Amino acid sequence: MSDSRGTPEVPETAAPETAAGAGAPLAARVPARTFLKDVFTCSLGAYGGPEAHMSVFLDQLVTRRKYLTEAELVELIALCSILPGPTSTQTIVSVGYKIGGPWLAFWTIMVWALPVLVVMTLLSFLYAFLAMRDISGDLLRYVGPMAVGFILVAVWRIGRKVVTDVPTGAMMLAAGMITYFIRAPWIFPAVLVAGGAASILMAPEKDLWNRVRFSPPWRYLVAFAAFALGALALSAWTDWRLATLFEHFYRYGYLVFGGGQVVVPVMHGELVEGMQAMTSEEFLTGYGLVQGLPGPMFSFAAYAGGMAARGSSTAFQVAGAVAGGVGIFLPGLLLIYFVYPVWESLRGIRAIRVSLRGVNAVAGGLIAVAGVILLQAGGLAWDHLLVTGLTAALLFSRKVPAPLIVAVALAAGFA
Repeated sequence: MSDSRGTPEVPETAAPETAAGAGAPLAARVPARTFLKDVFTCSLGAYGGPEAHMSVFLDQLVTRRKYLTEAELVELIALCSILPGPTSTQTIVSVGYKIGGPWLAFWTIMVWALPVLVVMTLLSFLYAFLAMRDISGDLLRYVGPMAVGFILVAVWRIGRKVVTDVPTGAMMLAAGMITYFIRAPWIFPAVLVAGGAASILMAPEKDLWNRVRFSPPWRYLVAFAAFALGALALSAWTDWRLATLFEHFYRYGYLVFGGGQVVVPVMHGELVEGMQAMTSEEFLTGYGLVQGLPGPMFSFAAYAGGMAARGSSTAFQVAGAVAGGVGIFLPGLLLIYFVYPVWESLRGIRAIRVSLRGVNAVAGGLIAVAGVILLQAGGLAWDHLLVTGLTAALLFSRKVPAPLIVAVALAAGFA
């Protein structure tokens, strides 16, 4: 449905049958534009990764607007933690699906992710802009070491959650050692799958693969697989760089569990060490800059895609950023469309919950190794180590917001 200018029209209200149930505080009909304004408010205040994003959702969507209960939000977080992809993005998209179905879910991800994707696309031209203005790239020299500080803090916080016993600690350590010495792209999904399988094999629970009844919308799973296989085939049979970039980022979107920190080692291994599409310094600069912006950290893909498409034209670089942004968010959206309608039944499969112990522990190991590799790649100069240490200390204190830390790192480079 379109207006006279051909612009897709957002429905005014959610259909009654897709609104919250009788036990929820949500009214029977929710104005979609009002909900999307609240999503935009969340995107402007969402700094610091999935953990911080969830507190924003709780404040804005539960406490203030009462779109759903706290228990329902926690349930959606659990659902999205099971799925690969950006956890906080999938959570807020699930809220949109709960209120208004697939159509409102689509507009939710647009409002949530598009602003920061546009900014990160523009930032992919930053190095070219500095060169044109004859400004030294040393202005950004401390953004990379600062980004390593963010990663090290993420390692600590995630490690405390995922290492719950000796087996999970061993899996985290083993994943870190394996991926440090083997940098091939296939190793990352392999160790993630191995972690989940090991967790299932070691589980003391019985009847993990209990049967449940559900009738999922298979068309979304077919679309998910078609994009994956189609992008893989196009990338293998042609030398078209945009197809290769889309395949890479789409794969990141369906193989990575958790937030933007988890995807960093996979991206670095392929884009920096494999394709050599950018230097470690350029990679870290983009990752550092996204820390100072609100919204999903997966938006870093727009910067990385744009940087990987440099050297041809402005339009081609923008297309690379679009391939990165769309590629990394699309699988998560399709998985929500497929899984959310059958979540009540799916969460009854015990093996899915059990496998997450190993998957999350392995992901913690990948992040830890990413911090070590990026620290080594950025150089071990005393000022770099000092910036990394100060960043970590400020983040642990929780008294200095991330955007201010980014601004200070830029000012230090200027000075």
